[in-house]
Amino acid sequence: MRKAAENGRTDACLLLAQLMYINQPYARKVGRVEEAAGVATLAGFMGGHDIPPEVWTGVLHWLRKGGHSLIENLVEFRKLAVVGGNYCFNDGCEVVGVVKDFKVCPQCKDARYCGAACQKADWTTGGHKASCAKAEL
Repeated sequence: MRKAAENGRTDACLLLAQLMYINQPYARKVGRVEEAAGVATLAGFMGGHDIPPEVWTGVLHWLRKGGHSLIENLVEFRKLAVVGGNYCFNDGCEVVGVVKDFKVCPQCKDARYCGAACQKADWTTGGHKASCAKAEL
């Protein structure tokens, strides 16, 4: 995803920024940019955006790189983060909530679950065991 964003794919830039904003661990890892890259914050606009400064820098960098409207997209990202969504990796789970309430798989740090029952179900029958093992390689 980062390679596509670096190569100017606007859709990849937007998706990477969004996933970083809503706290998708893998996106935060690959999307990180150096603060020295010259990405300034939006003065007075950080209020209400509960993301660390280094993530904020990356989100703004990728939105700018993709030529996306900063304010418009940040408002949409915030709505998704506050209103919530279905972040559970277990297919068929219909729990909706904010991303920070979903627990991250301790092994791959990528998959999220609403609770232990969904995590166990996805591990045994959903295929997360195989994809999580690949993440270690």
